Amino acid sequence: MKYSALLLPLAAIAMVSSPVAATESQPRQEASIPFADHGGIWDWRASGDQAVYFQDGHRRWYRAELFAPAYDLPYVEFIGIDARPGGTLDKWGAVYVHGQRYAFKSFEKVDGPPAKGHHKS
Repeated sequence: MKYSALLLPLAAIAMVSSPVAATESQPRQEASIPFADHGGIWDWRASGDQAVYFQDGHRRWYRAELFAPAYDLPYVEFIGIDARPGGTLDKWGAVYVHGQRYAFKSFEKVDGPPAKGHHKS
């Protein structure tokens, strides 16, 4: 009897906290654009010298922040895309601006591109 009196409160706590633990342990889905190296990207826009917005074939937008500033980024008409071996562009990717590689600091899905005339410095 003594042990059952101790175990009942512990069992109640375990039952209450288990749904919270289950939702926190589920991995977050990472943002990515499949087939980025074969037509998966329809559009891109620079936002200052440290961010690039990409649009995929389903009209969804993604924002990639660069580790280092690419000073020519706001002025170029062409960038190269360095996707993973499977062709997926995600947080492990990079862009080439005038032959210089700029790795991504972050890659996330966003609601849309920056407003026209918006330049983040």
